[in-house]
Amino acid sequence: MINFPGKQQYNGEDLYRIVKILRGEGGCPWDREQTHASIRRNLLEEADELCEAIDRADPAMMREELGDVWLQVVFHAVMAEEEGSFTLDEVADAECRKLIGRHAHVFGSATAATGAEALQVWDEQKRLEKQQRTPGEAMDAVCRTLPALWRAEKVQKKSGETMPDPETIAAQVRLTADRLADALVSDGDVNAALGEALFAAVCAARLSGTDPEEALHARCESFIRGVLAAEDQNR
Repeated sequence: MINFPGKQQYNGEDLYRIVKILRGEGGCPWDREQTHASIRRNLLEEADELCEAIDRADPAMMREELGDVWLQVVFHAVMAEEEGSFTLDEVADAECRKLIGRHAHVFGSATAATGAEALQVWDEQKRLEKQQRTPGEAMDAVCRTLPALWRAEKVQKKSGETMPDPETIAAQVRLTADRLADALVSDGDVNAALGEALFAAVCAARLSGTDPEEALHARCESFIRGVLAAEDQNR
C-alpha cells in the first residue's frame, strides 16, 4: 500500500505524482501495461464526453470531464518521460511558445482588430512555422483523423480558393446529388459519388456558416425523435 497524503484540495502537481505512482513499482498493473496506442481511444472518448458537457452547459460535468482529459495528457506525458522522449514541462513549454508566436498581434508587431483578423494572423504564423509554402502543402497538413466533414471543411478553407456564390454552390450540390443518384441505380462508383456530394454539402455549410457535423448530428436527433414518436403512436 502506498500512503499518499490526504489534502483538502489537490492540484496539478498532485495529479502528476499520482500518475507516476500508478505507473511505478507497486502501482497499478493496468496502468503499467498501457502504451500511447492502447489508450488512444480513451482520449477521444474523454474529449467527446467533455463536448457533451459543454453542449449541456453543465459546469459540474465540465469540471469532471476536463479533469479526465487532463489525466490523459498527463498519462501520455509520463509515458513519454519513461521513454526519454519528452517531459510534461516540455509539452507546456512548446505550447507556450506556440501561443506567443501565433499571437503576433498580441506579443509582436502584427495588428488585428477583429476575431477574423486574429485568426488570419494565427494562420499566417502557422504557415510560416510549418513552412507551408503553398495551399496544397497547407491542405496536406490537415489532420487525417478528424471527422471527415470537419476535415473537408478545413481542406476547403486552406485551398486558397474564393468562396463560390450561392448559385454556384447550389448547382454543385444538385449536380453531385444527381451523380450519386445515377451511381445508385446504375451500379456506379457510389463511394466516389457520395464523397463528391458530401464535399459539396460541406461547401454549402461553409457558405451558410453552419457546422456540418452539428447539422448531421441534429438530423440524427430529429430522425430518432420521429421514430420514437411513431412508436408511441402505434402502442
